[in-house]
Amino acid sequence: MHVQNMNEKQYFYHIITFGCQMNKNDSARMESILKSMNLKPTAEPEDADIIIMNSCSVRETAERRVYGKSRIFAELKKKKPNLIVCVTGCMPGRDKDGKLEKRLHDVDLYFPTRDMVMLPKWLSEINPELRSIDLEDDYLTVVPRTKNKSQAFVTIQTGCNHFCTYCVVPHARGTEGNRSLKSILDEVKELVSKGCLEITLLGQIVNHYIAPDPEFFSSNNPYQKNDFAKLLWEINQMDGVERIHWTAPHPVYMDDEVIDALTLPKQINFIHLPVQSGNSEILKKMNRRHDRDFYVDVIKKIRAKKPEIAIGTDIIVGFSGETEEKFQDTVDLFRECDFDISYNAQYSQRSGTVAAKAFTDNIPKEEKKRRWFVLQHLMESIAYKKNQEYIRREVSVLVDTYKNGTCGGNSSEMKRVNFPGKEDYLGTIVPIRINRAAEWILWGDMV
Repeated sequence: MHVQNMNEKQYFYHIITFGCQMNKNDSARMESILKSMNLKPTAEPEDADIIIMNSCSVRETAERRVYGKSRIFAELKKKKPNLIVCVTGCMPGRDKDGKLEKRLHDVDLYFPTRDMVMLPKWLSEINPELRSIDLEDDYLTVVPRTKNKSQAFVTIQTGCNHFCTYCVVPHARGTEGNRSLKSILDEVKELVSKGCLEITLLGQIVNHYIAPDPEFFSSNNPYQKNDFAKLLWEINQMDGVERIHWTAPHPVYMDDEVIDALTLPKQINFIHLPVQSGNSEILKKMNRRHDRDFYVDVIKKIRAKKPEIAIGTDIIVGFSGETEEKFQDTVDLFRECDFDISYNAQYSQRSGTVAAKAFTDNIPKEEKKRRWFVLQHLMESIAYKKNQEYIRREVSVLVDTYKNGTCGGNSSEMKRVNFPGKEDYLGTIVPIRINRAAEWILWGDMV
């Protein structure tokens, strides 16, 4: 263990994370690396010696924010010439020809996520006063630094083999790779030993997890075909785990075993199942590998197995060739599936994707915006109506916020709940009876 000399300068880091929960989990790994180098975090970039931007490429707006930040930090480097600025994440991962990097301003390190294990070496080469450490080659062996001990995210899979035509993920994160079953189970056990109650499993197509070491499945595991369902059962057997969540699955891998696993006792009462479009022709252009009827059938099977489950989805409006009639198919599907929540996005053409090469982005921005609002308003009206059904019902809430006598947290249905309470409730699961409901917040009192 390195003991810091009284005369050593204390160095600080600042990490900015853009995008999905996978990126947040990767940033937590980088925090572990930097803390192992005796660096301390700072909330202010002006006080940092190292700034890392963990980038997202799913939307053009996310990349623009990185470019904008790089300009700000280039100005900061004029005052702090020893400042080290790094960009990692999806942008370097998909930047095969270096065009994205050329648009950045005065960035010292530019590397894909998988190369974060090289960070200590590179940083110490730029600034020899920074202590290098040795890491294993696989960045997933780095244990993320968790700030909330009651909730944790565990990556079980990276990359994707599906190559949806609009998506940069396979270009940015590579093809699908699955972590060893043993390492996943060991990480969950370690988290639970430290007081973790809720485990969220992460993967680009999480329900396509295939264990490279299936010999670590229990001999009495009831599932026979789907390794992801088997994994869910294994974690369900662990004492101390109270909630299990996972994101994001693909409809084509929602087989009978995975659907049955939704009924396991520690599984939360929610699933997020992206659809992207309600029109079969658009789904084919997106290379989603299923049509509208297939998706609707999956939703019906889920509701038959677990009738009161809350369901969320992702939808893209304004994809190439989406006529008004095809968009209405999406609106109709939304009503038919009766989603609790949807993350709606206006199609943003991404360089390097099949869609950018093969299709014209022919829907005007104003029309994309109009369609987005149509879905938003529909979602809000359905959410409000569905949430009224929670009044006088009891829900279990994992408390994660406290301020001025009010506690907040998510129910098992991933509904946000506020109630009068004490700071002592943080990190605990409490029963709440709902007495009032809006579109996105439920209010209640402890039972």
